[in-house]
Amino acid sequence: MKTTNLFTPISIGELHLSNRVVMAPLTRMRATVPGNTPNEMMAQYYAQRAARGGLIIAEASQVSEDGQGAPCTPGIYSPAQIAGWKLVTEAVHAKGGKIFLQLWHMGRLSHPSYQPDGGLPIAPSAVPANVDVTTADFKRVPCPTPRALNTEEIPGLVDRYAHAARCAMEAGFDGVEIHSANGYLLEQFLQTRTNLRTDVYGGSIENRCRLVLEITQAITAIWGSNRVGIRLSPYGIANDSGEDEPLPLYSHLISELDKFNLAYLHLIEPRASGTGQRDVDHKNVPSAAQLFRPMWHGHLIAAGNFNKESAEIMLANGTADAIAFGRFFISNPDLPERLRLDAPLTPYNRATFYSRGPEGYVDYPTLADAATD
Repeated sequence: MKTTNLFTPISIGELHLSNRVVMAPLTRMRATVPGNTPNEMMAQYYAQRAARGGLIIAEASQVSEDGQGAPCTPGIYSPAQIAGWKLVTEAVHAKGGKIFLQLWHMGRLSHPSYQPDGGLPIAPSAVPANVDVTTADFKRVPCPTPRALNTEEIPGLVDRYAHAARCAMEAGFDGVEIHSANGYLLEQFLQTRTNLRTDVYGGSIENRCRLVLEITQAITAIWGSNRVGIRLSPYGIANDSGEDEPLPLYSHLISELDKFNLAYLHLIEPRASGTGQRDVDHKNVPSAAQLFRPMWHGHLIAAGNFNKESAEIMLANGTADAIAFGRFFISNPDLPERLRLDAPLTPYNRATFYSRGPEGYVDYPTLADAATD
């Protein structure tokens, strides 16, 4: 029997992929403001990283104005944003690639400077995160104490996710990924440190999982289950997140999500939690993919500090079905080809991850570029 590797073809949902090298969702803060609209430079960036038969998961995009919590991040709720994202999807499809969009709400990690009424950001409970946040004018300030959502407001939140999912379909994406990781709103509902509610969305594990499952139900009703994925970080500690005993919570959630027959489950390995802020490699932590693989009967994408060797091992033993690469996809637009050829990887420049212009965004060379220099 042939061993599965990064270049064994795979079908995820309705997508037929020529390789298992997935581009992870990466916040880059290059959207046009005001309006938080994708633009031609973003289309160029994604087209550079699109390969025939490959899968890109586009960067986290706020589902509504109140979901934003970082400057110059794109949204997916307005006609202008739909038009901007069409530039991206058309560019990726022209290269033969496939692209999902990650649906995002930052919850308590937002700031009044992003809120439509200048009020407090929303969250399951009025528990501030012990981190600094970036305001709309790029200042770093302590995270404010959020406003707890009333029970009556939660159906409207589900509707905002559903609206964003419809907008993503109109923009030409091949599917959507629900962002329920890294300390953002949906994970805030899941975890006891951020969810102190006493209504049907708090308390028991079943209640804390309710919102994620309701949103999954709403989005699969629009897209169909085989065009929807979800991202989780069960043992993550990013953005002041973390559950004292993750196994019971995430075992229940993943078992319930398994019933939807989603396109994939995307798990962030705990060793990489917080890589958006700095380079990390947490030691003595479990493997999320190994722990939860037995509970998940569909495709599983693993992410977090992988290189070619560690990725091939995980694929060969069946712990994951595809591997998401992040930072090295930033600095290597042709990453799948470099991995296939065992070619050297261009180092990334963290200082340009969140800058505004083309430097460190669309100016990294491909192997072909290097050969012509």
